[in-house]
Parts: sequence; structure tokens; C-alpha cells
Amino acid sequence: MKYDTVIFDLDGTLLNTLEDLADSTNFALESFGYPTRTYEEVRIFVGNGIKELMKKAVPTGTDEQTTLKCLQAFKDHYKTNMQHKTAPYDGIIDLLKELNSRNIKLGIVSNKYDFGVKNLNKYYFKDLIPVAIGEREGVRRKPAPDTVLTAMEELGSTRENCLYVGDSGSDMITAQNAGMKSVGVTWGFRDAESLKESGADFLIDTPKELLELL
Repeated sequence: MKYDTVIFDLDGTLLNTLEDLADSTNFALESFGYPTRTYEEVRIFVGNGIKELMKKAVPTGTDEQTTLKCLQAFKDHYKTNMQHKTAPYDGIIDLLKELNSRNIKLGIVSNKYDFGVKNLNKYYFKDLIPVAIGEREGVRRKPAPDTVLTAMEELGSTRENCLYVGDSGSDMITAQNAGMKSVGVTWGFRDAESLKESGADFLIDTPKELLELL
């Protein structure tokens, strides 16, 4: 076996969270009288954490203080809205069960805030993924390698034996920065071409194709 550890991104990789993210974004925008955003716009905005999402979602020229207030409105809404329309992509649960049966070590690393990552993991994946790490104060987020390396250490693995799986260019760069191989998924928020341009070592079109890389 070439790899014994797989660390996943969350949004756009394991879970299709787009509609709930967009709904909470638009709730925050409407609270301040701002125009709402389409699902397609939010799809482009996501991938670098909710702070960056809100910076892109508010109208150009919005001051930082107001943007932070919008961000807080988003957080308050998303806490109770993160499981309304969100669901695992087709084939993900079967993949995770198969990986568990092969004793592959599994983790999640995301730029979503830590509370959301841990709650979504527990709700959708139960005991299938033991390590889940999100954005926290004082820790550099992706594409810095810090959180991925932390997950790797908690799982008792090494760079050489670990794959990082994600749907964005930032994920591919994160893997490079962590010194591990990257797998780009084409069913998420970005297309295959952008993943290739960001240096993906492998591309897969369906979850089960990951098994062929192990």
C-alpha cells in the first residue's frame, strides 16, 4: 500500500455546502440592506474561509468594521443553518466506509471555522473520520501547511504516506506546502483545469477513483 492516510478538505470535497453557505451569506447581506449574491457567485467566493467569503460578498468599498459585522451576522445564522441543504456528495459515505475497512487513517482540514468543521463531521460522518480541524485563532490557515501537518501528526502518519484531497487551487498548494501529494476532485467548487494549473498530482472525477491511488 502506497498511502495509509487521507486528509480531506470539507466544503466542495466531502460535503456540498454551497446552498447553506449562500443562504447564510445572503441573510447577512440583507440584514445590512446589501444586494444578495447568486449561488454561482458564492461558489467562486468560497475556499479561503468565511472572512474572505464575506469580504468578497459585500459591495465594493464596504468598510472593514461593517464587513466584520456582516461576518458576525453570517456566523450567527450559519450555526443553525449549516445542515438544511448540505449533504455528502454521491459516493462519499461508501468511500469513507471502504477506507475504514482498509484501515486507512482519515482526517479533515478546512478553512471553515473549527466549530462548524467539527459539528458537520460529527453530524454527517459519525465515527468515520476521527480527526477534524478548522480555522482557529493563532493558527495559520490553508494554504499554510500548519493545520494539515497537525492532522497528520494526530493521525500518526508521515508526509510520504499521506494524500491531501481537495477541490480548489488553495488545497493543491496546501499539499505542496505540507510536502505531500495532492488529489484534486472535479465534482466540487472548481474545475479540472484550475486544479491542474495549481499543481494537482492526481485528478479524480468520482470518489471511488481515490481507491485506485492507494
